[in-house]
Amino acid sequence: MDPRALTPALRVLRVCLHLLMAGLLAQAALRALAEGPAAHATAVTAAAALTGGVYAAGPMIRTVRRSPAAAAVWLGALCAAWLVLLALTPDALWVAFPLYFLQLHLLPVRWALPAVASTAGAAIAAYVGHGARLNPGVVMGPLLGAAVAVATVLGYQALYRESERRRRLIEELISTRAELAAAERHAGTLAERERLAREIHDTLAQGLSSIQLLLRAAQRALPQDSPAAGHIEHARRAAQDNLAEARRFVRALTPPDLEQHGSLAAALRRLSEQSTGVHGPSVRCTVSGTPVPLPTPYEVALLRIAQSALANTVRHAAAGRAEITLTFMDDSVTLDVVDDGTGFVPPPGGPSPGLSADGGGFGLPAMRARAESLGGTFAVESAPGQGTAVAVTLPLPSAEVAA
Repeated sequence: MDPRALTPALRVLRVCLHLLMAGLLAQAALRALAEGPAAHATAVTAAAALTGGVYAAGPMIRTVRRSPAAAAVWLGALCAAWLVLLALTPDALWVAFPLYFLQLHLLPVRWALPAVASTAGAAIAAYVGHGARLNPGVVMGPLLGAAVAVATVLGYQALYRESERRRRLIEELISTRAELAAAERHAGTLAERERLAREIHDTLAQGLSSIQLLLRAAQRALPQDSPAAGHIEHARRAAQDNLAEARRFVRALTPPDLEQHGSLAAALRRLSEQSTGVHGPSVRCTVSGTPVPLPTPYEVALLRIAQSALANTVRHAAAGRAEITLTFMDDSVTLDVVDDGTGFVPPPGGPSPGLSADGGGFGLPAMRARAESLGGTFAVESAPGQGTAVAVTLPLPSAEVAA
């Protein structure tokens, strides 16, 4: 492992492991020097030095720190040196404990557990082979040490994975919160643009249109050579210029979907293409009748209703197919959004103004409010297992109003 990736706790544990390994090797060499013949003491000291040298070389070799394969080779060499030392002195038994931690840390679990069991078995066999009498303590000591090492390392790894999972979850929540805030700001901006467009169209533009009509009627009622007729003509032109300016404001505040695609039919087709996905329904858009230009508030209302209805289909209906139909008739325009999903039981009498999505309305009150604000009608037909049909009908405005 790269030392730069270690946390303070892991750095302390690593230092403790180094000190434990050095202390156990020194203890084996010192006991051999103090109690054994010179030749045996020399062999034990050399084997302890070899084991310590192999152990010390591992952290200093870059490939061992970065490559799992190189780390496994180094661990194999370390275990081989330890087996030589274990064959010379039973005091090398205690070196098995730091080896447990190294094996569990460097090897995959499916290899680490057999390696730990083999190390414990070698320690027990070597201890008995050096003349010690076989008893429960000889067997239980290495096995308990192995069990403690396994529980400690695997427990830490589980805690680390859980910590990483929570860290990623927190990062996702922060990212999602930022995206949600951006989406809310964008939705708020679009809603304010629509409100301003509706207010300008319904108040200023309509008022200027009415003034222009009244001035035109007054102009017809007066003689052409009358001085007042010239003033009326100037006033009518000023009203006409300001009406054109108000219409430019309304067009500038048009939702991006309508602005980019140029017409309501094109925006609805684009909406159906975007809503068709791998995990969503297959959406088809059709237009019937002879399309006529619609005022911006009409196009905005119909597009938003289609978006809301289709969003409900994708989220709640589990539908396989959905269809958007825009129909132009002589005196009205109708939008139908139909799906073959699970359906639901509509509230008696239609969605009430206070009904929320959590209460089963799925945004129906907002759709109804949009339709009724333009003098239209809104209807929902649905039943469990029989899909859902949303229908909006708006009366076509007169030529003067639509202009």
